[in-house]
Amino acid sequence: MKKYTIEMKKIGGWFMAILFLFSSCNEDVLEENPLSFLTPENSYLTEDGIRQGISGLHTEVREAFYAMTRFTTMLTYRGLGADLGYFGEDPGTNRYLVDYVTYLTPSSKEVEDYWNTGFRIIARANLLIESIEKAEEEVFSSEPRNVYLAEARFFRAWAYRSLVSTYGDIPLLEEPVKSARADFVRDPVAKIHKLMEDDFKFGTEHLPTPGSEAAPGRITQGVAWHYLAETYLEQRNPQLAVEAATHAIDDYDYDLMTERFGTRLDNDVFGAGDPFYDLYGFGNHNLAENKEAMWVIQVEPFLTGGSRNGSGYIFGPSYFRMGNTPDGYPAFLGIMYEGKYTGYNDTLSRPVATMRGTNYSYYDIWASDWDNDLRNAEHNIKRNFYFDNPASSFDKQKIDFSLYEDGARDALRDTNQYIFPWHSKFGDACNYFEQPHRAGGGITHKDAYALRFAETLLVRAEAYLGIDRADLAADDINKIRSRSNASAVSAESVTYDYILDEYARELWCEHWRHIILRRMGKLVERTRKYNSNPIFPGARIQDHNKLWPIPQSQIDLNVDAEFPQNPGY
Repeated sequence: MKKYTIEMKKIGGWFMAILFLFSSCNEDVLEENPLSFLTPENSYLTEDGIRQGISGLHTEVREAFYAMTRFTTMLTYRGLGADLGYFGEDPGTNRYLVDYVTYLTPSSKEVEDYWNTGFRIIARANLLIESIEKAEEEVFSSEPRNVYLAEARFFRAWAYRSLVSTYGDIPLLEEPVKSARADFVRDPVAKIHKLMEDDFKFGTEHLPTPGSEAAPGRITQGVAWHYLAETYLEQRNPQLAVEAATHAIDDYDYDLMTERFGTRLDNDVFGAGDPFYDLYGFGNHNLAENKEAMWVIQVEPFLTGGSRNGSGYIFGPSYFRMGNTPDGYPAFLGIMYEGKYTGYNDTLSRPVATMRGTNYSYYDIWASDWDNDLRNAEHNIKRNFYFDNPASSFDKQKIDFSLYEDGARDALRDTNQYIFPWHSKFGDACNYFEQPHRAGGGITHKDAYALRFAETLLVRAEAYLGIDRADLAADDINKIRSRSNASAVSAESVTYDYILDEYARELWCEHWRHIILRRMGKLVERTRKYNSNPIFPGARIQDHNKLWPIPQSQIDLNVDAEFPQNPGY
């Protein structure tokens, strides 16, 4: 099934060892020629080694941003601390960008982790790029040299995409760092964008066409065109962005899914479904009939080396913690396991409210099409929860906290942690493979979309607006809205804010929200307006928070060159 997934997992440990040796070796060690263990000098001498290096890049991206195991790197890009969500489990804490004033500092763990993760990917990519370029031609038999080179360069540019958006001017590294250095400088954003442009453009020329890639999840030309279009938007060149996005849209077989498909046919756990709902069914991401998938993160568990996805843990209310019914019985008996009720529902699993959506996400953006936009249907956003205990007179009644006596409940926890709308795409109802005593424990084993076609349409709509073609922007947006039975938007109504609303409706917590908000100059404005954290409204974001601080550890170690801090920190 997915040999590629096995390869990604298998090389993780020794690649970390390579990085450690690589960054800490002295000149004498660099002159040695070890043959009995893996080093940067001998790891990529064969095509198998190069292929494993590519797999290592995929693994790092998966584990850092999509497996939901490294909270500090993956939560923020999804919209936490912006207009889409906040930390519902404890909205008054000092974690996860709940409060910019106290949390976003140069010594914040999140600031350091995000920086280190991005540059770790770049370091791996540069090592691999150098090795591919130096390898003898006879090494390459399965795929041409430039296919591997294009994929390694893609990941370098992709990592810079996030770093330059987040921190602004940063070091431009095009070659491996082979000895200890303390003289890095902050290169201007324009230089970083030019490297990204060149790397993504190389990918459009040398990556395989969609459908001809060596394994599921490998990067293809269409993905490179998409990110090249984004790069042109960052460079304030919307005409080139239109052209690049149009290549991704027109040159291949991508399309929106408008008919039911895959494993959820005749298996609608919530009693209904639609093509949007089917996109997130277990096993559906890699199906040949799924024309919407452009880049899929491989997670499937059935072979040794398969992975897991904590999306069911991160996204959703902690219903199982809410306590008793109004008449004093446990509110949720849940499923039966080994003769006992567990308290966990097998359709909801065990989420812990790490990402609680804002009122903007759950209500405002749906107001105009509340009843007809299928993305807002109960099977896609579950809004109604019911007491589950036959001993209670409230059994099967909708949970309503007004049923309790005054003062009997903690309203803050009730609405921020225990019960709030749940996007079912992040769960895998009644389909879990571990922790049966906790209905899967919030762990799913579904693949995940890093990119799907709807996002490319929205990128082109954004670019069209930049060249004053709101009519064409509306056409692209309406392709997406039509699929979900939402009313068409007129050209006169298309603004950057409207496009951001459509991103939220279509791609809530799938897309890199902070990057898009910064690109449009909207991060501070919309976080203040829409982040509905009841303890820290607007997350107390400040004007200078449009960029994050440089990690203090980076500045302290860089003793041989000036490395200035971002303004305001």
